Amino acid sequence: MACGLGVGAGLFIIDKTGKGDDKPGPGTSQAAPSTSGKDSADPNSPTVPGEPNLLRDRSGQINVALSPDAALGKVDNGNVLRLRSNGNSYAQAAEQVVDASKSFTVSAWVYNEADGGSRFAISQGDGTSYSFELGREDTNGKKAWVFRMQTDEKGAASTAVAAFSDGYNTVRTWALLTGVYDAEGKTLTLYVDGKEAGKTQVAKTWAGQGPLQMGRSRHHGIWSGPWAGVIGHVLVWERPLTADQVAALKGGKLDKEIKPVGSWLVG
Repeated sequence: MACGLGVGAGLFIIDKTGKGDDKPGPGTSQAAPSTSGKDSADPNSPTVPGEPNLLRDRSGQINVALSPDAALGKVDNGNVLRLRSNGNSYAQAAEQVVDASKSFTVSAWVYNEADGGSRFAISQGDGTSYSFELGREDTNGKKAWVFRMQTDEKGAASTAVAAFSDGYNTVRTWALLTGVYDAEGKTLTLYVDGKEAGKTQVAKTWAGQGPLQMGRSRHHGIWSGPWAGVIGHVLVWERPLTADQVAALKGGKLDKEIKPVGSWLVG
């Protein structure tokens, strides 16, 4: 089954046949999407006109700076960010995008090439710790997608709360990851490809004031979990999307009135 990456008309067309599908999108013959460097000459470029190292925020005013080892490319008609799993390969927003003490949703299409280890596609926090992180890691001997939040400013492992997937392949496969924090319901929910994959209760959360990150997360004062692969169609809302809305997001049918506060690599 083909599914579109995007709101409205499909931007990326990804061949999805269910859990464990390891095929990238049609028209892509490689094991992962190709990239072509940072190019802002195209008026529809994902970067700020005249600033090839700045990803343009299509919803707000928070642009995202690319590090030297971050590269842009395309999958079919979509734009992607390729990261090389090192300390110089990431992208960082100019500021905080959401207040993690309040309800929010974060979503991205990802393609992970690393066989193991913690790998974070999207995070936000401060100089000490993440407030939230979305990605994959090895847990209890299994490879899992994860949406995790921190409840204390010290960033200890004992004060973290996470929702994990079960039974999904996380290596060399496309996945739409969506993390939802419902402050009123006190829940963290992880969706994979539009379906609920993990859910847990959280009594409170801690909100660091640092900027949004793509391709890394802050743990105990150091950058951790460098992403190995591709990230595309990053969206953030200041509200908890419902299960039906997340399912609609996967098919590019989310109501246009439900506007994100930040969107990158979406056109």
